[in-house]
Amino acid sequence: MEKNLNFLDRNEFNYSPSKEVVEALKNFDINKLCFYTRIYDEGKKSILSVFLSELYDIDETQVLLGYGGEDILKQAVHYFLTQEDGNKTMLIPKFSWWYYKSIADEVNGHTLQYPLYEDGNTFKYDFETLKDMIQKENPKILLLASPNNPTGNGLTPKELDELLAEVPSQTVVLIDEAYASFVSTDTSYIKKLVNKYPNLIISRTLSKFYGLPGLRMGFGFMSKELEKFSRYSNKYLGYNRISEDIAIAALKSDAHYRNIAKLMNEDRERYEKEIGVLPGFKVYESVANFILIKYPIELKEALQKAFAEQSYKVKFMNEPDINTHLRITLGRPEQNRIVIDTIKEIASK
Repeated sequence: MEKNLNFLDRNEFNYSPSKEVVEALKNFDINKLCFYTRIYDEGKKSILSVFLSELYDIDETQVLLGYGGEDILKQAVHYFLTQEDGNKTMLIPKFSWWYYKSIADEVNGHTLQYPLYEDGNTFKYDFETLKDMIQKENPKILLLASPNNPTGNGLTPKELDELLAEVPSQTVVLIDEAYASFVSTDTSYIKKLVNKYPNLIISRTLSKFYGLPGLRMGFGFMSKELEKFSRYSNKYLGYNRISEDIAIAALKSDAHYRNIAKLMNEDRERYEKEIGVLPGFKVYESVANFILIKYPIELKEALQKAFAEQSYKVKFMNEPDINTHLRITLGRPEQNRIVIDTIKEIASK
């Protein structure tokens, strides 16, 4: 029988959910399924949108809910690239999730890549080039990923504010913050930005930091001026009642996930100390649940074979200009130990 594979190539969660999440599922009142989740008498989307409104101190009408963060991203891209003005141009990062281009392609969108550049052991957005591209291309959507997958770099609230100030109001800024909870506990900037700028959507998810990709629960926030998109996106009769209870339980048990993020950070440092010193290797800074590692390309076949023998899967990047890199999900300490030792063994031969 085939050994169980360790998937460290999908940025999924290799720990256990919080006890609050477990209890929410075990104690779910099945009778709740007999009713829609929309709160009719208050005109609210659901109990989760109300909870998020209170948690982030943002008006409930500015809260978005979706079937995972991908749903919010897809809805936004499809909606804005099919407007009457005919503008189908979207700017995306050069090194980024393939899905961005894919969902634009679904509505015959035109995606252009703006550059990221390598600076020491990190990647950065090229703001000057990006600003020039915005002025030249007049895009309908500017998509930002912070932190960015696969490079692991993020944007500070100050950088976001400065960039948003340069973007014309007719361009919708869509920020994918799927990994943002790993960066900081401070989310106050979200309210400030969506209330300051009329063209902003921020998408988040329960899949990464809260380790519930199988729940398929995403959420986001938007400027009040984008009310028409909210009406397009919202589900008239509400959402999944079980998923909402579990989502609220996860959001209430932040300490559990902060502790796991701490363990991940310790292992991230272990990668830097043990792999970053190997000849031809570079470990990039990351503020997400994965790391990017540059390796000598001549070791690719040996590394692939060694990981297969260990029943481990990591992501061998194959995109242009980043095809000598590995993206590795930060798993449990014992999993990370095996990956580190496997790389060290191959590098020593």
